[in-house]
Amino acid sequence: MSSSILVACPHCHGLNRLPESRLAEGGNCGRCKKPLFAAHPVELGQASFAAHVERATLPVLVDFWAPWCGPCRTMAPAFEAAAARLEPQVRLAKVDTEAEQALAARFAIRSIPTLILFRDGRELARHSGAINTAALIDWTRSKL
Repeated sequence: MSSSILVACPHCHGLNRLPESRLAEGGNCGRCKKPLFAAHPVELGQASFAAHVERATLPVLVDFWAPWCGPCRTMAPAFEAAAARLEPQVRLAKVDTEAEQALAARFAIRSIPTLILFRDGRELARHSGAINTAALIDWTRSKL
């Protein structure tokens, strides 16, 4: 019997159950009918963070960043490229620490960019500072 995984939709943030063996096939959201994987990072706020990180079981790599941060802007294309290579095994998401100060405080974000890898609502690993695409992918895979 195949195990299943809960995936939050990047569009409506509804939860979808997929057989783990068919994760690579993607699929569409049962609620909004849009694709569950778009190969782009998902912007998260307080409510959508809970759906993707706390309730879904798919691992999530979150980039805590700010619009005024030079290294954050420099790393953004690398993070975007990594999303295309890591999905559907890992969801990549971004949290604007200026707009979501409560989330930044909750996870004690002291410097940006900070990457946190979550699985089943728990923090698995953390990395502070800008990182290129290849190193980001290697770091993520090594922590899973």
